[in-house]
Amino acid sequence: MHRLVLSAIVIIFLVGCKKDKSEVPTIWVHNPTPYSLDLPGGFPPMNIPSSNPLTVEGVELGRHLFYEKRLSGTNTQSCADCHFQFAAFSDTNRYSQGVTGALGTRQAMVLQNLGYANDFFWDGRAATLEEQIFDPITNPIEMNDTWENVENKLQSDTMYQRMFYEAFGVDQVDSVHVSKAIAQFLRTMVSGNSRWDKWTRFELMLTPDELAGYNLFQDLTGADCFHCHPHSSKLFTDHSYSNNGMDLVHVDEGLGGVNGVSTDIGKFKVPTLRNIEYSAPYMHDGRFNTLDEVIDHYSDHIEASSPNISPLIEFASTGGVALTATEKMQVKEFLKSLSDPEFINNPAFSSPF
Repeated sequence: MHRLVLSAIVIIFLVGCKKDKSEVPTIWVHNPTPYSLDLPGGFPPMNIPSSNPLTVEGVELGRHLFYEKRLSGTNTQSCADCHFQFAAFSDTNRYSQGVTGALGTRQAMVLQNLGYANDFFWDGRAATLEEQIFDPITNPIEMNDTWENVENKLQSDTMYQRMFYEAFGVDQVDSVHVSKAIAQFLRTMVSGNSRWDKWTRFELMLTPDELAGYNLFQDLTGADCFHCHPHSSKLFTDHSYSNNGMDLVHVDEGLGGVNGVSTDIGKFKVPTLRNIEYSAPYMHDGRFNTLDEVIDHYSDHIEASSPNISPLIEFASTGGVALTATEKMQVKEFLKSLSDPEFINNPAFSSPF
């Protein structure tokens, strides 16, 4: 009898030990791996903030969050739903539609080489990439959620608990680390392997029309594009704010509406021209559907009396640079040589889901 009782006790003890062992949670380790950012030849070093260094774990978390629909109030929209990879991470629609069906008032900007930018949005209202990420989540005409709600949704997912701990060593998901992770991912999205890049590296020859277009691009008496879109930094933008002579009345005040400076009204961030072939429609309000329309604007339709027009548009008084049909075609061919198909097809930037 005593042996039976003893055996039962031993069995209960062993079963209890086995149960306890199975309930021990997986141990997550916070030992982030530095991310080696492989920049294209000739690109300047990227200024990574010391408060948010790139790590393999942080970048992968940011990639998940960029494609995560639970960042929106209806769990139906992610960052990628307005920034499509095939369109150089811009929107093919003139205005993006938010989760409530409301439309924005500006065209979604391309997302590439953002680690070189000084500030963000068409009107420059965000000083850092991390700050920029806060806006769409709570914007009522975009993702229309609250940070508290987003944090709770992510915290309830064991996968995100693990990823946040491995990337940042935090037990609780919070908006600051959501922003940091997405910013890390965005900084890895570097484009610099176009035909033009390969030409500068002596890997191929541009076509005669591409080369003629490049020369027109650089010519003060030609297309005169180089002032605002210099190639010297490899970025094809000077990151300034400019009024390029589109309107006589500025319905959208742009930079001036943010900083309150009257001479900045109607000025918008000068965008990069990289991958411009993929990123239609064009301008801050998406008014031009094709590259031909963009080139026609600078050639023939500059509003010289537009308030605060850029002094760099030296040909404004004549309504444009007056390109011939052949010159327009050549400028277009050069702009297309800035297309980087590797970038828009890179699986490292694609959805992990």
